[in-house]
Amino acid sequence: MTVQEAYAEVERITRREAKNFAYGIMVLPREKRQAIAAIYAFARWVDDVADGDLPPEEKRAQLEELRAGLDGERADPVFAALRDARERFGIPRDPLAALVDGGLQDMEQSTYADFDALRGYCEKVAGAVGLACVPVYGSDDTDHAMTLGVALQLINIIRDVDEDRRLGRVYLPQDELVAFGVEELVPSPAFRELMAFQAERARTFLGEGLRLLESLDRRSALCVRTFAGLYRETLDRIEAGGFDVFGEKARLSTPRKLAVVAKGLLG
Repeated sequence: MTVQEAYAEVERITRREAKNFAYGIMVLPREKRQAIAAIYAFARWVDDVADGDLPPEEKRAQLEELRAGLDGERADPVFAALRDARERFGIPRDPLAALVDGGLQDMEQSTYADFDALRGYCEKVAGAVGLACVPVYGSDDTDHAMTLGVALQLINIIRDVDEDRRLGRVYLPQDELVAFGVEELVPSPAFRELMAFQAERARTFLGEGLRLLESLDRRSALCVRTFAGLYRETLDRIEAGGFDVFGEKARLSTPRKLAVVAKGLLG
């Protein structure tokens, strides 16, 4: 398999699995788009293993194999593309390994006592993606890249409350559940108040994280602005629906996503 064939595969994975991310990276030059897709495909692989149905020991073994693959010469498309992208853009190993740590943590921990504990988890599973991507964008602003990644994960947590509950996980901080009087994850006035609090926090992190744009070239900034805008639109839709996250997931239509892209192109 050639490197370009490997890149074609990771781009297919990104288009299939990461609808918001894919709309953002479509505006990047080819080499940057391919590199970001390679990072995403690796992160997706880690997530699929951690959330899959294998016995725990097999999951751990596979996750550690993924970590080891960062230092080897595995020939499958994801590693071939990622290896080339790391050489081209100087993508560091540590955030990629942190994704594996996050996958292992998902196997071992199902609740978080407070926001500080949750933030540490978010930094592994999403902030690390920001740290891996930032050299591809041509920036060294790792602080805002990390913050933006955490913001997007917080929005995912809001969107996925019911799905995560079915997996036996509760990412809403336990002390905040108690403070808002939420004893069960079901629709209620108390739950809506709690979720409004979570949404405000996510927007604060998003606003701070988007200061990353100040260090980016035009097309990289458009990429980040686009997928961040899609996440913001998703959060707005959830809020408009009264934080009813127990039915069908909030999803943006293709025309709405294209409208967000067009808005970015227009400034």
